[in-house]
Amino acid sequence: METTIWTFNLNVPFATWAAIYDSEDVAKMHEAVGIKSIFRGISKDDPSKICAIQQAPIGVAQKIFEDNKEMIRSSGHIIESTVIRAYSDH
Repeated sequence: METTIWTFNLNVPFATWAAIYDSEDVAKMHEAVGIKSIFRGISKDDPSKICAIQQAPIGVAQKIFEDNKEMIRSSGHIIESTVIRAYSDH
C-alpha cells in the first residue's frame, strides 16, 4: 500500500474544486482502482493551496493522475503546481 500526499494550487474557489473531488463520479473512479481519500483541505495561509492525501496500491494514484490530467485540470487544479510525495508501508 502507498500513501500519496498531493499539494497543488487552484484557479477556482476551494468549494468549487471540492464539490468535483467529492462527487459521485470521482468517488466511483477512485473506488474502481482502490484509491481511498484520507484528507483534502485548504491551506490556512493561502486559499489557493490544497493538500490531498490518498491511499492506494503502489503506483495507482499517480497513474490515475497521469491518465486524467485534462479532467483534473478542468476541476480548477493547476497541474503544473502539483507536488507529489509517495510513501510506502514497506
